[in-house]
Amino acid sequence: MLFYRVMKPLVQVALRVFFRQLEVHHKTRLQGPGPLLIASNHPNTLMDPLVAAINRRQPIAFLAKSTFFQNPIVRAIMESGNSIPIYRRQDLETGAEALTPTQLEAQNEKAFGRCYDYFDKGGTIMIFPEGTSVSERRLRPLKTGAARIALGAEARRDFGLNLHILPLGINYFDPQRFRSDVFLNLAEPIRVADYAAQYRQDPEAAAAALTEEIRSRLEQHLIITRTNEEDELITQVERTFGQHLIQDDEETLYDNFLLSRTLLKAVRYFEQHSATRLADIQQKLHAYLQQLAQLGLTDDALEARGPASSRSRRALETAVRLTLGFPLYLYGLVNNYLPYIIPSMVARRATKEAEFVAPIMLVVGMLTFTIFYLLQTALVHHFTQDWRWTLLYLLSLPLSGFYALNYAGTLQQRQQRLRVLRLFGQQRLVMEALLRQRTELLKLIREARTAYLERDKSGEVKH
Repeated sequence: MLFYRVMKPLVQVALRVFFRQLEVHHKTRLQGPGPLLIASNHPNTLMDPLVAAINRRQPIAFLAKSTFFQNPIVRAIMESGNSIPIYRRQDLETGAEALTPTQLEAQNEKAFGRCYDYFDKGGTIMIFPEGTSVSERRLRPLKTGAARIALGAEARRDFGLNLHILPLGINYFDPQRFRSDVFLNLAEPIRVADYAAQYRQDPEAAAAALTEEIRSRLEQHLIITRTNEEDELITQVERTFGQHLIQDDEETLYDNFLLSRTLLKAVRYFEQHSATRLADIQQKLHAYLQQLAQLGLTDDALEARGPASSRSRRALETAVRLTLGFPLYLYGLVNNYLPYIIPSMVARRATKEAEFVAPIMLVVGMLTFTIFYLLQTALVHHFTQDWRWTLLYLLSLPLSGFYALNYAGTLQQRQQRLRVLRLFGQQRLVMEALLRQRTELLKLIREARTAYLERDKSGEVKH
């Protein structure tokens, strides 16, 4: 528990750096009193428990597969981090802890007992009922373990424990990319005691019914695509034209979530009622993105914001800021480049599995920044022999690092806009055709949205 409390603030800082935005919808549900069982989808391995843990004041115990505990060092870390091993049938014949079915049952009964004791003390446990982690916008069939643990804990107290299950939908917008977004979408908690009568009559049926309720609530709080092709189409529309489809002045991750859900429903609707229109949009979007890639542009660089006079003024202001801020950017780059770049290099070499990239980058990044900052600070102190200069330098490291990160983003945007201007001078006809292509595509998407929202009760699209 001490290790958990020491590491939590460090992980909070690391995740706030790693993610550009981390938004929690219905955050008060995550702060409800225990006993509580958090049941979540599992798209991003070790990142999933971390993003939940930093947002709940009470410590969380995590149920993890037993194979994580086979290495003595990892076992020590997992146990000090409040983890409880669960033994799965597929792990029977693998690893150093190969178990017979009887031993498997005994070990899991022991794990269940630890959970019951934890709930008796008002504790919080997190479980991933899918039983596996895959970096896709899917929800795989749920195992009944979460329901059986919850019902067993309540049955031991004759259903007077007041245990709730909190379904948590974790939505990553680009899970392998540094400075991406994650949206935690919390469902209404499930009161386990509501299944008391059914459990007393048929425990297996009660576990199945409770599992189905967990699945239903998770599905309502996740973006779930059916195929890779559908996911690719939705992602392309979101990233390219999302700002044109969200009506709020201040765009939030919840707005993006609602947009994704609406896009999915619309795609499935047009598949049934206007497949030609859907295919036309898909074909034109693919051609447009292909042309952007060939020219080395992004759609955002083509976006004209406000009248020409204000655009010129903003361009001048940006140029002045970039010029004046360059020395600070250079300082931040020199002092932060190695600890920044090493994690991504290690992750690329360590795994080809997408769901492990982010956790590796996070863990390695925590180590590299800590080690480099300490070594650099010690070096400055060695040469200055003045604690005031040393402290000032130490404080400057993260601040200049953040500035350099934001500066690089602004510089990249400015370079893209300058590239657009240069291409207009060199290939005017090509750029004018690209803008016409973009305008036509936006018109098709907006017309499709209007037709979908105004569809009549008979289910026909209004043309």
